[in-house]
Amino acid sequence: KLSAHTSCVNALSFSSGEGRFLASGGDGTDDIILKYDFSTVGVRLDSSYGQSDPDRMFREHDVRPLCYPKRLILIYSQKDTIRGLSCHPSSDEIFLSAGQDGRILLHDGRETSQTRCAQNTLQLTTEATGVQFHPTMECIFATCDSRGRVCLRDTRMAFGPLQSRSREGIVREYVTKLTRKSQSKMCRPEASSLTFNADGSKLAVIMLNFLPTIYGLSDPIPLAVVSGKNHPDGTPVVPPERAYSNSCTIKNGAFGNFGMEGDEFYTAGSEDFRGYVWKVPTVQELVDRRNEISAEDWLAEDSTNVTAFTNGGVDSRFVPVDLSTPHCYLHGHKSIVNSTICHPHLFHVVTCGIEKDIILHSPTPTSPCAPNLERTSTEVRIIDADGRRDRSAYYRALAGIEQLEPEEITAIRMFDHIIREEGDTDVFDVRQVPSSHSSSEDESPDEDEDADNWL
Repeated sequence: KLSAHTSCVNALSFSSGEGRFLASGGDGTDDIILKYDFSTVGVRLDSSYGQSDPDRMFREHDVRPLCYPKRLILIYSQKDTIRGLSCHPSSDEIFLSAGQDGRILLHDGRETSQTRCAQNTLQLTTEATGVQFHPTMECIFATCDSRGRVCLRDTRMAFGPLQSRSREGIVREYVTKLTRKSQSKMCRPEASSLTFNADGSKLAVIMLNFLPTIYGLSDPIPLAVVSGKNHPDGTPVVPPERAYSNSCTIKNGAFGNFGMEGDEFYTAGSEDFRGYVWKVPTVQELVDRRNEISAEDWLAEDSTNVTAFTNGGVDSRFVPVDLSTPHCYLHGHKSIVNSTICHPHLFHVVTCGIEKDIILHSPTPTSPCAPNLERTSTEVRIIDADGRRDRSAYYRALAGIEQLEPEEITAIRMFDHIIREEGDTDVFDVRQVPSSHSSSEDESPDEDEDADNWL
């Protein structure tokens, strides 16, 4: 465990190249950003300190001369909570941010002009929940929002003078609408975060009240969803044991291959207090296994519980591959796991969540950066059947009354209560859209053609 934060840990990121440094972001105002050296894991090298509202301020922190005093530079102030940050694949001065105020901002540390600030703003009509630069194509980036739209955009079309912009920069919109035979209406889950794989050929989107969904870059139809219907040994998960779920908190997943050629994995956290690692087949294999059902055949389909993706109307229904057997679990947490990340070269996955500790996972008891690791218990904490103390902690927090237990225990109790209230929510109960809702409201008919030209 890496123990340095004082509250929930929300975000993780490895440095580029060899992945020597791990940065983590938490809720506490005294440890907004912490930095660890993976050549001496467990040692907190440096930290960035913010003001009273850390979510709304960006700061560039020069830590290269670690023995020198810190240098904080205010780059920009966002008007609302920041949901996503993404660094340019080749320029250290440029990054994108996504805020709940609906703004996607293109930041350039070399510019100070207010005119340029306006030209570097893309205003969406709803909360922006994620943004990610493509890892190899410098002008391409992906966004997701609270209405469930997942779009591939081009900076040359999204930013700059108004007369040079086109269709909010969209070159492809991915299909995120769900349909189920037993439901009279379709639904569109909130897309809460997204990430590319290393070469940018896949895009994974975490959807609230649904499953993480994997797309191919040039294919708007989902290739696969990942679930936890089976244990890693292939045996089915039987109630009351819980499996993968995502209804209560914002989560961030990650691709990784741990320096191996040919193998690729995806990892994400869950509300059953575990992290998951899935092995992901190639794009072509997933395309071959994906099931396309015509609208007519869908009406004749016997199964009423099959969930498919579609644009609606007479368009085909697509059932992506269900990667239902995880490669392994990531144990050690006592509450919800929010963020996971893979080391770029070593066989390590790092997880964090409601607790203040970050956990480093390894398949072996030693590694170049972490000797003498203890075996993690595979026991998963069961939520107490009597929820009175959890409810008390939750309502005391809402009322601003002093809690009776330490902060971390209180946080765990509060989220136990939230899981009881929201953990089994069916996405079709909370995110319905009319079945006749036409995709033309959201999409330009020429987007896919233009995307093929750009890509």
